[in-house]
Amino acid sequence: MTTIYDPHHPLYLDESDTRKELERVYDLCQGCRKCVDLCPSFPTLFSYVDMHDDRDSGRMTPAQQDHVVDGCFQCKLCYVTCPYTPELHEWALDFPRLMLRADAMRYTNGHISIRNKLTTAVLGRTDAVGKAATRSAVVANVIMGAKPGSLIRKVVEKASGISSVRMLPPFTRQRFTTWFEKRPKIRVMKLQGDVVVFPTCVVEYQNPSIGHDLIKVYEHNGVACSLASTTHCCGAPYLHSGDIDGFTKVAAKNVSKLAQDVRAGKDIVVPQPTCSYIIKKDYVDYVGGPDADLVSQHTYDAAEYLMNLHNHDGKSLDLDFTGVLRDSITYHSPCHLRAQDVGLKSRDLMKLTGANVKEVQQCSGIDGLWGLRAENAHVSLPIAEKLATMITEANSDIVAGDCHLANTAICEQTGNQPVHPLQVIARAYGFVEEN
Repeated sequence: MTTIYDPHHPLYLDESDTRKELERVYDLCQGCRKCVDLCPSFPTLFSYVDMHDDRDSGRMTPAQQDHVVDGCFQCKLCYVTCPYTPELHEWALDFPRLMLRADAMRYTNGHISIRNKLTTAVLGRTDAVGKAATRSAVVANVIMGAKPGSLIRKVVEKASGISSVRMLPPFTRQRFTTWFEKRPKIRVMKLQGDVVVFPTCVVEYQNPSIGHDLIKVYEHNGVACSLASTTHCCGAPYLHSGDIDGFTKVAAKNVSKLAQDVRAGKDIVVPQPTCSYIIKKDYVDYVGGPDADLVSQHTYDAAEYLMNLHNHDGKSLDLDFTGVLRDSITYHSPCHLRAQDVGLKSRDLMKLTGANVKEVQQCSGIDGLWGLRAENAHVSLPIAEKLATMITEANSDIVAGDCHLANTAICEQTGNQPVHPLQVIARAYGFVEEN
C-alpha cells in the first residue's frame, strides 16, 4: 500500500496498491464518521462496514469499494472538514484525491462501463459540443429545454447517458469571446490592475452575460481586461471521469498558454469555481513544473480578485452604487470555492452594496458531470432538494451563486434563476444586462 496522490508515481494506477490504500482510508473514515452527511460515499461505506461485527474495512469486496468511489462527486467538502489531511496529520488522508486515483485506476484497467465512457465522450468535449450547439442554438435549446422526462429527453438519455429528468442549461447564440472581440474598446482610466479572463465553457457557450458583467465591473474599477491566450475547457470532465491522459493533454496546453499571459504581467481571472480550482490545484498535480506553479499563483476567482484589490496599497473599489440595490440576498457558497480556502469573497463583495447577505452552505449535488449522469440522478436530486429548502427558508429578494451548474439545480427545484455575484454588482452600478 502506497499513500500517494502524485499521478506520475509508478504505482498510482496499480490496482492492487490502490485497493490497499482504499482499505486503509476506508478504515480511518469509518472510525471517524464526521463526514456522514456530506455525500453518498460515506453512508455507503459505513453501511458496508457495519455489516460485520468487527467493522473491518478489509472485508469489503472490490465491487463494494467501487460503490463508495462512485458516490464521490468531488465536492471536496470532506477534505475541508477532515482533521487528518496531509497538512495536519501523519495519516495524510485526502479522500477526494484518492477517489480521483481510484477512478483513474479503474478507467486505465478497463473497469468503466461503456455507457459511462460514452457520457464522458459526449460531455467531455465541451468545446466541440459548445461550438456546434451555439451555431444551432435554436435547435439545441429545443432539445436541451425539452420537459424533463419527455420522450425527446429519454432519447437523449439513451444515446448519451445524460439524465432525462435533470434541467439542462441552454446554449447562447453569441459566444462570450465573439462579444468581447466585437465590443467597443475601452481605455481604462486610473489603472489598478491588468487581467486576462479565462471565461470557462459555461460563460463562453451558455451564459455569456456573466462575462459581460465581469468585464464591465472590472473596467469600471480600473482593471484592464483581455482574453486569456487560451479559452479552451479546463479539462474537468476528463479528470472527474478517470481519463487522466485526456485531462493532462488539455491541462498541459492550457498551462503553456496561461504561463505566457502571467509572464506578460497579467493575472488570470476565472468566473466559475470548479474551473479556478482545477487551474489552481489540479494543474499543479497533473502537469507540474514551474509553469503550472506560476499559473496557480496568479489565478483568482472573480470576486476574490476584486476583494484583494479593495483597500490594498492605495487601491479601492468604487462604492458609489446608483443602480438596482437589494435589501437581502441569499448567497449559495459553492463547494469548490470553499475548497480553495479564499474566504467568502463573493459574500463580502455583495455586502459592499449595503445588502443583508445570508449565506447558505450546502452542496447542490451536481458537481460537473456527476449529477447529470442518468445513473446518479436519483442520488443527486435529494441533495439539490435539501439546498432548495434552505434557500426557500432564507426568503431573500434574490439568490446569488458563483457556480452556474449549482444555480441551474437551484432553478430546477425552486423555479427561480439565481444570478452570479458579479451580476449583482453590475446591476448595483447601473449596468444593464445584455442579451
